[in-house]
Amino acid sequence: MPHPFSCKLKFLKTISRFFPVLILFGVINLCTISGCLSIKYYGQAVYGQCKILKNRKSIHKIIADKDGSKLLKERLGLVLDIRDFAIDELKLPGGKNYLTYVDLKQPYAVWNVFATPEFSLTPKKWCYPVVGCCAYRGYFSEQNALDYADTLAKQGYDVFVGGVTAYSTLGWFNDPVFNTFINLNDTRLAALIFHELAHNVLYVSDHTTFNESFATTVEQEGIRRWLTANNKPSAINDYMIDSRRHLQFIKLIMKYRKKLESLYSRDLSLQHKKEKKEATFRDLKYEYKVLKEKWEGYSGYDFWFSRKMNNALMITVSTYYDLVPAFLKIMEASGNDMEKFYEKCQELSKKPKEERLSLISDMGLQTTD
Repeated sequence: MPHPFSCKLKFLKTISRFFPVLILFGVINLCTISGCLSIKYYGQAVYGQCKILKNRKSIHKIIADKDGSKLLKERLGLVLDIRDFAIDELKLPGGKNYLTYVDLKQPYAVWNVFATPEFSLTPKKWCYPVVGCCAYRGYFSEQNALDYADTLAKQGYDVFVGGVTAYSTLGWFNDPVFNTFINLNDTRLAALIFHELAHNVLYVSDHTTFNESFATTVEQEGIRRWLTANNKPSAINDYMIDSRRHLQFIKLIMKYRKKLESLYSRDLSLQHKKEKKEATFRDLKYEYKVLKEKWEGYSGYDFWFSRKMNNALMITVSTYYDLVPAFLKIMEASGNDMEKFYEKCQELSKKPKEERLSLISDMGLQTTD
């Protein structure tokens, strides 16, 4: 399974949708709309995206190059096969996505900043003209992300900065393959491509949880079909084992999220609440250690737990999986027909947010704003 905050985290989608507006109205109008302090942020986003567009190379030309890297050509050939499967079997809109390659010369495509109050699991949101609000902020430079996170930390927020191997521009540009994810194992590579292409089917500007849970559902169904079609019984077994571990990991995080929410709602002194918070995170780490023993030492989530434990880190998991059970029910009701599934999800996405959440709640599932 992709790492919970590498492949699963997305670049700030509002930025990719804002590019045409930004270019149209220019820096002067942006200063009026968003405030001059936003210029630097939007500027780095435009520069980073333009740099990527400039350095794209045709995958077909790379594969045809007799002097090119054999390994790279093999991996890019696999990307084309996965892309064809996504279009033909999952009915995803391929367009001209993943037909070019860019070596970014860095380990991640972008870095996302998450923030929450010290005693809350409600994420800080950033709002933008035209496209609404989002629960994280993306940077093409790790240092810029860290600097901004440091600013938020000094204001008292819990913060987390996570590297992102890939992101979707939601159809505004033709997304390339990056060096940051080309060498993932075959299953994780396919999962990432299915997930990213799913964002071109559906995007709601005011509901991150809805968007990510939808894409995760498409990803999971895509992997099941892809491994079956390629007759890889061992890979299917490995994927199912990883899936069960992943669900156990999510269940563990959700359990402690509820513990923290209960703690934060209590009438305690700030010092007492802080001590209880730290104790809760220690308990979470201990329970993960117990879970690892049941996994016979599988260490796939050690990196997640090696980070500084805080509320911002916790929401990187809950944000992307809360509504997956709801979408799985919609998938089942659609007879596993992808086009019918997309239609039902698109109908739901057009509802006002409160009505959308109510319909999801009627399924007997947890909802997260």
